[in-house]
Amino acid sequence: MKTFKISTSVFVGFLVGIQLVSAQNAKTYSIQQLTDAALKNNHILAIKQWQVEEKKAKIKEDEIKRLPVVSLSGTYQYNLNLADITIPAGTIGVIPLSATNQVLLPNEDRTFKVGEKSTYNGGAAVYQPISQQAKIKTGIELSKLDVSVSEKEKQKIALQIKHGIEQLYFGILISQKQMEEAQAKLALAQARLADVENALLSGKTIDVNKAGLMAGIADEEQNMLKLDFQIQNYKADMAKLTGIKAEDFNVDGISDTLPDLPTMDSFASEIPNNPDLQLTELTRARTELGIKAAKQSNRPDVGLVAGYVVQGGNPIMPMNNPFVGLSLKWNIQDLYANKQVLQQRTYQLKQAEENIMNTRHQLAYDIEKAYRKARQSKALVNVAEKALQYRREELKLQNDRLAAGMNLKTDVLNTRALAAKAEADVYSARLAYILAISDINALIGK
Repeated sequence: MKTFKISTSVFVGFLVGIQLVSAQNAKTYSIQQLTDAALKNNHILAIKQWQVEEKKAKIKEDEIKRLPVVSLSGTYQYNLNLADITIPAGTIGVIPLSATNQVLLPNEDRTFKVGEKSTYNGGAAVYQPISQQAKIKTGIELSKLDVSVSEKEKQKIALQIKHGIEQLYFGILISQKQMEEAQAKLALAQARLADVENALLSGKTIDVNKAGLMAGIADEEQNMLKLDFQIQNYKADMAKLTGIKAEDFNVDGISDTLPDLPTMDSFASEIPNNPDLQLTELTRARTELGIKAAKQSNRPDVGLVAGYVVQGGNPIMPMNNPFVGLSLKWNIQDLYANKQVLQQRTYQLKQAEENIMNTRHQLAYDIEKAYRKARQSKALVNVAEKALQYRREELKLQNDRLAAGMNLKTDVLNTRALAAKAEADVYSARLAYILAISDINALIGK
């Protein structure tokens, strides 16, 4: 009998003592501080930011392709053998000095070495694409869309992090309030056990009643341990998201003033701000540009070519040779292949349009569901606050009756436990309402 009392009091004192020491030594964070820390320390968010910078660099790379392509070239060659050119006698003509004396030009076969042992050439050429300017511009537009996609993905991740912090934050608050309720129930069960033990000494009850109360105390102890473990798990997840080194910290409570609930139409008008919907629309725009690029690929590659060449060692070619001209390349096979590419991207466009409609439909349903939950939670808040008011009035009455000696301490503890439950119900309803508003804000991209 005494052993059970000692173990119960030690358990409660140990658990409550840990909470008090933790509350005194731990730092307290607001939800905004935790959100800012999570956004600052999240590695996935940092990766997305670097992806945005990568895509921006790709835009600059694509813009360079619109400019003239300048290429420099040069060679040096030492020839071990040179070519010979032989001019036969009389090739140039004949000089008739007399009827019997004619001079051949040249008068005999002449052999000449062509070129020199050392030859070199160097030059610069400029190619300005002309017909591909439109396709290059389309590629730049595609790269800009890639930047927008990465930015929207980053925004989506930030919203998910913010929403996750809110859920953990309110989960901690609800569990802490439920812990207060469990402590009140445990105190009531202990008081009832004490009454039964006193009754046993006077022979007014049997051990069956005592065993049931001991089981009730064990249940409350188990419930308190579960709640304590739940709070620890919430805080561990919060520490991981925010980068807080110690998991032992406190969170601020919520304000007594609840946020207003706008009309359903006002939320519905914000649907275009949803990141998922914006990503689907960007996918459609990207597919449309892909179709445009496929059509532009049918054009021949026409460009302006200009340059300057300097050489030495080849007497046949000029030493200095500036040149200008046009270049034409046209792969006929691409005309047939692009038809299939165009068909594929047309099917991709159909998929993108279906995805947009599906996303819009799902968003409308999710917002309506979250809005309904917010209205229901708001109604529960009003009812729970009335119940809490009545429980507090009842508790005051019981305390007054106890002071006058008209009831027992267990009557007061029972009412206190009911009041603690009413407080937990109010708190849970208020947090459920705030979370429902948070769900809607996440859906509309806030």
